[in-house]
Amino acid sequence: MTSRYIAIDWGSTNLRAWLYQGDRCLESRQSEAGVTRLNGKSPQAVLAEVTENWREGATPVVMAGMVGSNVGWKIAPYLPVPARFSAIGEQLTSVGDNIWIIPGLCVSRDDNHNVMRGEETQLLGARTLSPSSVYVMPGTHCKWVQTNAQQIHDFRTVLTGELHHLLLRHSLVGAGLPEQEMSPEAFAAGLTRGLASPAVLPQLFEVRASHILGTLPREQVSEFLSGLLIGAEVATMGEQFAGQQKITLVAGSSLTTRYQQAFRALGREVSTLEGDVAFQAGIRSIAHAVAN
Repeated sequence: MTSRYIAIDWGSTNLRAWLYQGDRCLESRQSEAGVTRLNGKSPQAVLAEVTENWREGATPVVMAGMVGSNVGWKIAPYLPVPARFSAIGEQLTSVGDNIWIIPGLCVSRDDNHNVMRGEETQLLGARTLSPSSVYVMPGTHCKWVQTNAQQIHDFRTVLTGELHHLLLRHSLVGAGLPEQEMSPEAFAAGLTRGLASPAVLPQLFEVRASHILGTLPREQVSEFLSGLLIGAEVATMGEQFAGQQKITLVAGSSLTTRYQQAFRALGREVSTLEGDVAFQAGIRSIAHAVAN
């Protein structure tokens, strides 16, 4: 397959674009014109700027992420889960001349209401690169996804990253702290606590009390809190989702290391996959079908 196509990850705050010839990336570009930062420009204008000199004729453009949300270019309807992997590439939303948005996924049951955008494209790539029954996708909002070779069965979202930010920046837990520093020891201590006592709500104020009383260095609160929250997440969700199934972590290197440490503490080895690699493999698989 020698067709040219453009793959785009268009989130809330950033946009990344890759020009491909078959499986070969010819060039990549980045922009801070996420869908919430268009500064009065239309999505069409931003796309034209980012892909300048890339589109020969009607070169296909395939986009994933918040560009398909209610704050994006156009709503690309969610596919309800369970959904076949193949259905993701069959339900694209057109926004122009050979320009397509990939749908998100949703769950809507009495016991679980959830949505995702962007991660479904990572899942497509991850299924090929690291076949697993469970994918854990850390980030601001961590996704835990149950799959088999053909379909996505279920998923849940944990606001671990966002909660860490909010507690540290906008709550009493982090009020008045000096600049934070890296501390593997503080992270490990928080992790041990979170894994042992995953009902974490009563422990959050203790983080503040610990640094006021001098038992936790004030420069290490961020690291301890990170460990506490990740430990609580992995203990809670691991029991619900993982069992003895194969797990793959899909993330950047720093978060991968932290989650690996949490799983190892529970006696679990997990496979790892770089998030960008998974995303590009997933969006390429859809673009191949569009371009041919």
